[in-house]
Amino acid sequence: MSEVGAYLERLLAVGEFRDYGPNGLQVEGRSSVRRIVSGVTASLALIDAAIDAGADALIVHHGLFWRGHDGRLTGWLAERVRRLMGHGVNLFAYHLPLDAHPELGNNAQLGARLGWRADARFGEQDLGFIGDAPGGGAPALARHVAQVLGREPLLLPGDGRAVRRVAWCTGGAQGYFEAAVAAGADLFLTGEVSEPQAHVARETGVAFLACGHHATERYGAPALAAHVAERFGLEHRFIDIDNPA
Repeated sequence: MSEVGAYLERLLAVGEFRDYGPNGLQVEGRSSVRRIVSGVTASLALIDAAIDAGADALIVHHGLFWRGHDGRLTGWLAERVRRLMGHGVNLFAYHLPLDAHPELGNNAQLGARLGWRADARFGEQDLGFIGDAPGGGAPALARHVAQVLGREPLLLPGDGRAVRRVAWCTGGAQGYFEAAVAAGADLFLTGEVSEPQAHVARETGVAFLACGHHATERYGAPALAAHVAERFGLEHRFIDIDNPA
């Protein structure tokens, strides 16, 4: 187990990121790992599904502990930890390091599924990806994204320009919109939208696609876990707990 954790820390360059919570092993379980389950968020539903699947370790993007929590293990948080510890399941969580990884990360994996290849990075800690668009306008790209992700995105169409450069950053990266505009994007895709982005889209002409936090971040954790499983000769299963947000 410690060997897996050390490898993940090196692979994801964990120490290079300023993050909102701890990356790496968050709950220690049994020392021997044979089967890994991956998922997006360490919810009780995912934890229970991992236990039912016989997991020794769970690898997620959204862990249990975040900046601003007061540290007390009570209520729903206590129940998640109780289940993990009671069944000896290790919990590994990687937030921004998993977003940023150039091959296994959420942004890289989402781009691969959409057929987008980044040739540059932008935004704080270089988390945003940007590259040439396949052509067409924002409505056509929105339809393509809907088909790939299996859900309809919210499109703020901008001024209707042709999309020659597309930028993306998965999850709750709506605050990166202005940086995407400055980087030369004609369209920016992320998971969520807030009130200011509608005005920025109208005033800059750059389109904005909000595609769902969970929907855009389904791909990094299973890619990472599959890589680790192959390297260490382990079993791996991805379990997707549906989330409309």
